[in-house]
Amino acid sequence: MTEQRIRVLHVLNNLNYGGMERIVGELVRRTDPERFEVHLLALGFIGHFGEGLDEFATLHVAERLPRWSMLYPRILARQIAAIGPDVTHLHSGVFYKASLAAKIAGVPHQIYTDHGRENPDPLLHRLIDSRASRRMDVIVSVSDQLAKHLATFVHDPSRICVIRNGVDTERYAPQADDADFRSEIGVAPGVPIVGSIGRLQPIKGYEVMVRAFSRLLATYKATPAPVLVLVGDGSERATLERSVSELGMGDSVRFVGWRSDIERITRAFTLFSMSSHSEGTSVSLLEAMSAGLCPVVTNVGGNAAVLGAELQHRLVPPANPDALAAALSQALLDTSARECDSVTARRRVIQDFSLDSMVHSYESLYSQARGTGRSTT
Repeated sequence: MTEQRIRVLHVLNNLNYGGMERIVGELVRRTDPERFEVHLLALGFIGHFGEGLDEFATLHVAERLPRWSMLYPRILARQIAAIGPDVTHLHSGVFYKASLAAKIAGVPHQIYTDHGRENPDPLLHRLIDSRASRRMDVIVSVSDQLAKHLATFVHDPSRICVIRNGVDTERYAPQADDADFRSEIGVAPGVPIVGSIGRLQPIKGYEVMVRAFSRLLATYKATPAPVLVLVGDGSERATLERSVSELGMGDSVRFVGWRSDIERITRAFTLFSMSSHSEGTSVSLLEAMSAGLCPVVTNVGGNAAVLGAELQHRLVPPANPDALAAALSQALLDTSARECDSVTARRRVIQDFSLDSMVHSYESLYSQARGTGRSTT
């Protein structure tokens, strides 16, 4: 008798952009194909990070769902049943609808990963997710802080476990400054770059970063003055660009949109910053630290756990542009301390945020479906 591979179905909205989407893409690529048969179902469309993923998984796009599908997702359930997974792995944004559809489809084992939540977390969202949590065998949190929050409303907190996000430390390794990228965005060699990567959405707090950078420039004494480079896109971009113009920083801020060459772009950064109002375990932060960048980030979600005790001095309170401006200035002007923290940052990621460790942890959860799913042959 041959042991049949466990069929795993990932369900999410899309793989277009964002840290969660990158994590799912890496998980699909690295899951052991000898033990697991991987499928991915996008409720909207596949998106950017799905490029080349069909080599590692069977990709599906959901049929168009009617508005009432939250109440009874019959069409989605039928599509899931046709795939016939042993385990569904659901991700943020599809929890209630997809878990109900998987239950209707008779999927024997369900896992949900919460990649991060709003802050404050709306009561309605918690009530809906509490109900969905009753259908879960395992609920994964990407940080200890998030796990504590989930435990306040999920049906059975004993089902919560923590699997921290991981990144490819070989791909995101320290390299020499990238002169081509500097030339592309019009920043001369030697000009300090404060870099940030993320969705330009309200939860990421980029309005705080723009105001902080304005205050930094107003008090910065050294030459040359730094430049702020924002990598990403989203609903707040037009508002942020308008704020930059109104603050007279048109020559000091670059919006470069979404990029697929993040490992090259980080080489040009002097340091990495985030002004988020909420985070799970930020993939962009892990990638930047892996690349040997000193972090200056808000003390929200899993950021403190990522920085660890050695880098706690690089945390700033959220929604406080003055504190962020002061922290950025200190990091830029004290080269020796910044370089020391850059080394510490990479060491922390290598030790505690391994991509292989993350994948193996999820594979262990999938293996729990053995004996509950399809019969072996």
